[in-house]
Amino acid sequence: MASLLKNIMVLLLICGTTGSALAQPGPGRGAGRGLGRGQGGQGHDRDHEDFRFLLTNHQQIKRTVKELPNGVNTVTESDDPQVAAKIQEHVYWMKERVEQQQPIRMRDPLFAELFKHADQISISYEKTEQGVRVTETSTDPYVAKLIKAHAKTVSAFVDRGFAEAMKNHPVPKEEQSPKNEEVKYINPVIKQYGKVVKLPQAAHQPRAGSKLCVDLTKGGDADKLNPAIEKVARFVNIYHGAGKSAVKPQIAIILHGDATLAVLNDDVYSKRFGTQGNPNLDCLHELHEAGVEIFVCGQSLIGKAGKPEEVVVFADVAVSALTTLVNLQTDGYVYLPLLK
Repeated sequence: MASLLKNIMVLLLICGTTGSALAQPGPGRGAGRGLGRGQGGQGHDRDHEDFRFLLTNHQQIKRTVKELPNGVNTVTESDDPQVAAKIQEHVYWMKERVEQQQPIRMRDPLFAELFKHADQISISYEKTEQGVRVTETSTDPYVAKLIKAHAKTVSAFVDRGFAEAMKNHPVPKEEQSPKNEEVKYINPVIKQYGKVVKLPQAAHQPRAGSKLCVDLTKGGDADKLNPAIEKVARFVNIYHGAGKSAVKPQIAIILHGDATLAVLNDDVYSKRFGTQGNPNLDCLHELHEAGVEIFVCGQSLIGKAGKPEEVVVFADVAVSALTTLVNLQTDGYVYLPLLK
């Protein structure tokens, strides 16, 4: 399906239609056979056939682009009458798809951005003997820049066919947003660790009731915070603030292997590693305060010459990492490894 959607958008671009356009129905196709709201059915099959035909015959398509102060003027034609007719027909049905709010190729950053501003794009076109002439403009300077970037990409589709259709295309770097704002990081719960970016419109939002079991064996420098522990802080902040709405997950971590001794109290840790305190405890305590359960493998602890009474008060010594991981997964926790 992803490949099909990419092919669909390529051909939409070849004909230069990304917003509304005035067109006449193709031969024998009245408006009564429009695409409808769904993606399947006759419209889907018909468009798929047209798209593949045009991509397959891309070497028979010629295209010129003239940049305007507020957009572009393009001519897309073919000396082959059948290809020229397909180009004209394709424009009409792509206009139908746009008017019925069925955007496509939304995984491609450039075209996703272009569709976001479709209401600011003015398109007019006329049939030529061998294809179509399109004028695409906008009164918004940023949108006009998008139109020009889009036109260059369409020309690449015409030149390379399917090879170019398989690529994603970036939004112009200097103006990825009208204000060119810097990324804003937040720490909604774990204040000093695990910064995240809020993405309220992104796919797969944090889901209420999620249960995470983090298998943590990754070690680090003795005098620095274990980076795997900070990653757990990021997990907490993602659920509490990176999505559209905050949700509270159930998170448990089990430390063993090279991560075992990160839970020793300050005095024991300092004596063992020659440091001034345990650099992991501040973050671990914030995790505890946020509701994260912290377990350390008793077998690993004893094996590394540690004692249960040397573990910080907010962490629990388990019989083993094995039993803890099995029990938690039996209780419905999703297994997330942070290994060596």
